[in-house]
Amino acid sequence: MIFEIVFSKKAKETFDAIRSQIFDRWGETGVRNFEHRTVKVLEIILKNPLIYQAVEYDQTIRKAHIHKNCSIFYQVRNEKIILAFFWDNRQDPIFL
Repeated sequence: MIFEIVFSKKAKETFDAIRSQIFDRWGETGVRNFEHRTVKVLEIILKNPLIYQAVEYDQTIRKAHIHKNCSIFYQVRNEKIILAFFWDNRQDPIFL
């Protein structure tokens, strides 16, 4: 089955926010590394969308670690992978 990745509005906003934080801290090299890691994780998700563990709170949402400080949350719906949002893992936990 061929899947399509779709960025939600929130995913675009949170990706840009994290990218901006990385640029402020580590410059263009840090941003390139983050983007490269993100692409690698998305390639893995495209090949096997169910590879990452579902979150306890909602079994339809999966969490993929891009880096120890950043994760992406997504859902698989029909032939689409909906990227819900990117998350800075240093923040308070999402699902309490």
